[in-house]
Order: sequence, then C-alpha cells, then structure tokens
Amino acid sequence: MTQDSGLKTKDSVTRCSWAGSDPLYIKYHDEEWGKPVYDDQILFEFLILEGAQAGLNWITILRRRENYRKAFADFDVKKVAAFTEKDVERLMNDEGIIRNRLKVTGAITNAKLFMEIQKEFGSFSKYIWSFVPESKPIINHIEKMSDVPPRTELSDQISKDMKKRGFKFFGTTICYAFMQATGMVNDHLLNCRTR
Repeated sequence: MTQDSGLKTKDSVTRCSWAGSDPLYIKYHDEEWGKPVYDDQILFEFLILEGAQAGLNWITILRRRENYRKAFADFDVKKVAAFTEKDVERLMNDEGIIRNRLKVTGAITNAKLFMEIQKEFGSFSKYIWSFVPESKPIINHIEKMSDVPPRTELSDQISKDMKKRGFKFFGTTICYAFMQATGMVNDHLLNCRTR
C-alpha cells in the first residue's frame, strides 16, 4: 500500500495518510474531520482555527486548539465580536496562539460578520449549508490523497460570497479546508476506516 492510498497505523487500521501517527491527528481524523457540523459555535471555532492556519500546517493549530479556546472565550462569538484593542494586545502576547496581528484582528472582524449572518439567515449553519445541495454532505470518492483538490468551484463560490461580506482569511483554499473539517465534504479515502 502506498502512503498516498492510506496509512495502516500501529493499531492496524487504515486511515487517510495525512493522519500519520500523531495521536492528536489520529483523534481529530477519526472523531471530527469530515463529520457534518451544524452547530454555530463549532462552525465559528473552525472559522477561527482555519483562519489561524493560513500558511501553516494544520497540526500546528491543532496542538494549540486548547489555547485558542481559552484565548477566544471558548469560541463564544458574541464575546469575541466584543473584543477591544486591549484584547488584541492580550492575544498578541499570548504564546499559546499564532501571534499574527492580521489574523487576530481578522478573527474579531469575522466574529462580527458571523453574527450579521446569524441575524440574516437565522443561523450561520443555515447560511453555510445552503451552498450544498439539500444541505447534505458531498461524499467524494477519493482513492488516494493526491486526488483531494485544494479548492473546488463550490469553495470558490462560498469564499467569494464571504469575502464580499468582509470576511478575512477565508480564501478558497481555506474555505475548502473548512468544508472538509465541518463535513460539508467527505474526503476520506475509500479504504479509510472513518469513511
């Protein structure tokens, strides 16, 4: 079996090769990645985390997830939207997160815009899932990881709409990663135990 077509880990289970052998990655792969999320708080969490990940490896953010949870008020969108310049400075001094001013201020901007979408659509979940046919996950038939696209026409469309609304750090590649993380698309390999 090639690395690209899945990885048999020490527990003798075949998983998507990106999960590797890091227990944190394996847990995330098995329990979260590709599973549909309709809860606004979890969707907001992934919006923050995916934005923080821009230009970095996902494991870098995953290892800091608990720190992000503390730094960003347990991903309470109302609290994050109310963050002030004092909070920005606090976050810029927090070694547990990625200290990038544009990403920090972008997260606060995105929180405000997230709430605007909630008002307009009733929930962010209704808005984001409205892009997917019947609001159900797109199940892709991936044989090897190299077949997973970095973006799609749908991620282009969602990203364009969100950018038009003012969202930061949500280009089409980040959007597609968000879609994978929240189960809007299922890109688990055909031979993956979690599929």
